[in-house]
Amino acid sequence: MAEAVRKPRPEFRNIGLGDITMTYRLPLAAKVSILHRVSGALLFLFLPFLLYLFDRSLTSELSFEVFKAFLSNIVVKLITLVLAWAFLFHFCAGIRHLLMDLHHSVTKEGGRQTSLVVFVVSSVLTIAFALKLFGAF
Repeated sequence: MAEAVRKPRPEFRNIGLGDITMTYRLPLAAKVSILHRVSGALLFLFLPFLLYLFDRSLTSELSFEVFKAFLSNIVVKLITLVLAWAFLFHFCAGIRHLLMDLHHSVTKEGGRQTSLVVFVVSSVLTIAFALKLFGAF
């Protein structure tokens, strides 16, 4: 009797961040989904900082002047720009998710197109915010 040929069992490993970013080519919809989570986490982590700045800016005229001086620092401007991107991207991606839930018929092509719209709209809004923040207009 012939012995059965045994195939080697497949080896399953946990997928790390390096595998996701370097090995696999994710579709655009997956990138938007991941960035939606990242932007939400950034907003959550920086919420106490944002609320403190908001409180300081509304307390008095003097505290508003201190706030303006604090915001003139380039590092603070860059942090503000990153937080503005996080808010705008999270907002646009959230609207995308609400529209997808509303229509109940999500296709692969529709997901790609709406992901592209989210990237374009949030990028244009972030660039407009950056131009205003750095004094272009």
